[in-house]
Amino acid sequence: MANLTVITGFFLIGFSNIWELQILHAIIFLVIYLVALMGNLLIFTLISLNGKFHTPMYFFLKNLSFLDLCLVSITVPKSIANSLSHSYSISFLGCVSQLFLMMLCVASELFLLTAMSYDRYVAICQPLHYEIIMNSETCVKLAAASWLTGGLFGVLYSASTFTLPFCGSKKIHQFFCDVPSLLRISCSESYLAVYVTMVLGISLATFCSIYITISYCHIFSTVLKIPTTEDRSKAFSTCFPHLIVLMIFVTTGIIAYLKPQQESDSVLDIVLSMFYTVVPPTLNPIIYSLRNKDMKMALKKLMAWKYFSKGLLIKFFP
Repeated sequence: MANLTVITGFFLIGFSNIWELQILHAIIFLVIYLVALMGNLLIFTLISLNGKFHTPMYFFLKNLSFLDLCLVSITVPKSIANSLSHSYSISFLGCVSQLFLMMLCVASELFLLTAMSYDRYVAICQPLHYEIIMNSETCVKLAAASWLTGGLFGVLYSASTFTLPFCGSKKIHQFFCDVPSLLRISCSESYLAVYVTMVLGISLATFCSIYITISYCHIFSTVLKIPTTEDRSKAFSTCFPHLIVLMIFVTTGIIAYLKPQQESDSVLDIVLSMFYTVVPPTLNPIIYSLRNKDMKMALKKLMAWKYFSKGLLIKFFP
């Protein structure tokens, strides 16, 4: 019982015990983080400043960018700091917060992607009713539902996991606090609450994936009726990357949570976790927005205004 009351923190594992590889990991993660940070911040800023983007699609993109920004910031900076400082400790409260925030962002993003697929379905398959169906009130309700769903799952996962007793090793076999890794170091013999929460989470992921797939099937059938080959290829080039990232996001998450627990460290655990916590926030800005023609034009105008303002400042205040 004494061991159960003195747990004040945990230790996260590094990617390698070799100093050079730790530096390499820190550099790679820093580059990934900066790409995700700048991409999502840019999208969030462009949509906020440009009145042309005050539409349902860009409203959801703005929420998605903010979620991606939060998701990548929950785990990556801590992992970089650990590699550079050789200090892999994380406090008990820090671990709880990390798990709660990660689950909040992951569940919210999954629900938001579902709402976005519904928005695209209505826009392409029912264009005459789009403004009536996807009004501002509906968009706000869908966004609020995604955040509330994420918050609910964050509470369920963190509460069910951290009410378990922890004894013995405090070493978490992961670069952040995740449920499967925490279960490995728990000395409880019953994980009923955690397993019920996992079933709920996997059910949500499965439902959202099926709904998104059905929506895109209807979208594809409508797109195939477009007479021009150029417009069809443009639509497919936009839709297919969405589905690929979604499948990576959902599939790797489900595998990570359902795969049998192992006593020894596994590189597969770390790789899988990267695919559902680091890869989507990095690729989403490229797939959803930066390939968009309107976003490119807005970016060019923003850059032109920046240089114009700079020229005026130099002219009047040399």
